[in-house]
Amino acid sequence: MKPIPYGRQHITDEDIQAVIETLQSDFLTQGPKVLEFEKNFAHYVNARYAVAVSNGTAALHLSAMALNLQPEDNVITTPLTFAASANCVRYCGGNVVFCDVDADSYLLDLKKLRQLLETKPKGYYKGVIPVDYAGYPIHGKNLRKIADEYGLWIIEDACHSPGAYFVDGQGEKQLTGSGKFAELTCFSFHPVKHIATGEGGMITTNSKELYERLLLLRTHGITKDPDKLHENHGGWYYEMQELGYNYRLTDFQAALGISQLTRANEGLIRRRNIADNYNKAFENVSGIITPKVENDFYHAYHLYVIRVENRFELYNYLKANHIFAQVHYEPVHLQPYYQRLGNKAGDMPVAENFYKHCLSLPMYPTLTEEEQEYVIGQVMGFVK
Repeated sequence: MKPIPYGRQHITDEDIQAVIETLQSDFLTQGPKVLEFEKNFAHYVNARYAVAVSNGTAALHLSAMALNLQPEDNVITTPLTFAASANCVRYCGGNVVFCDVDADSYLLDLKKLRQLLETKPKGYYKGVIPVDYAGYPIHGKNLRKIADEYGLWIIEDACHSPGAYFVDGQGEKQLTGSGKFAELTCFSFHPVKHIATGEGGMITTNSKELYERLLLLRTHGITKDPDKLHENHGGWYYEMQELGYNYRLTDFQAALGISQLTRANEGLIRRRNIADNYNKAFENVSGIITPKVENDFYHAYHLYVIRVENRFELYNYLKANHIFAQVHYEPVHLQPYYQRLGNKAGDMPVAENFYKHCLSLPMYPTLTEEEQEYVIGQVMGFVK
């Protein structure tokens, strides 16, 4: 039987043709397709600016740099995420402080965040990095209120959630990445994500100052802009004004991203249909806890995560039956590196308990009805 992975890319003939046309053009990198992708993506999330980068980790790192994160600055994030959400702070020499997740949404618990902030004087914490786990968007308005009260900046890790949104108290749809609540929002275009460019990422913002700084840091801190040069020796002249990185995206990757973006909403609808099928199948089934989503939130469903008592056995059972489920994630604070920094088991009880029981089932737009029925049947058979 053909293996069924937990996630996979969807590449169409139109995607392939878009890449071929760019490969046959004058630019493979630093050309017009990157700017076109940035403009299209900014429009998609209703942001003023977007900066394409080499991957989601680069997006997080540049965001921390753009906000002038300094050595020994303290930044709060969730333990239930991929390591990059915390690592971007360490890249700048900052200290990562973990805050546990909510038991229903698996997102950063805003009540616990406030409690954590109240233990230190204002100014002790510089920022917070919430994660839209599995595609469930953080309530940006509520988080912004807390951040403003305690003087925090926000980098939203939205690598799981392009196209997600919540509806605020005034009935307005607030898209993830719009820049209305977070200073910077980061996205990933890894193959299993909603939009695939092979590797790739994007940062969105409404701040012109942050936008221009991101552009500088993305390319070694080098500029050729005549208005920003300290000197000008001629048309060849450039200046390295800061210590930046080579975090650029290629034009042929951008061409793939542009093509993928045209059917992003179609993919979101399919993901939600798949989630609905899982929810209906597992409803009221003893031994399976399905994701809880509040009515005012539009979940992007990068992942569909269930909780079961004997996760290890179910994982192996599914694998033996050609279903390659996955676990997202081992809490970051329990990784050996972060334990060496003073974190330990028991610090984040909700995230740690969730890790013991969570399992990500296959979730991608090209998952067929027959494949999903097979997955459901295998899960139900094991549980019962």
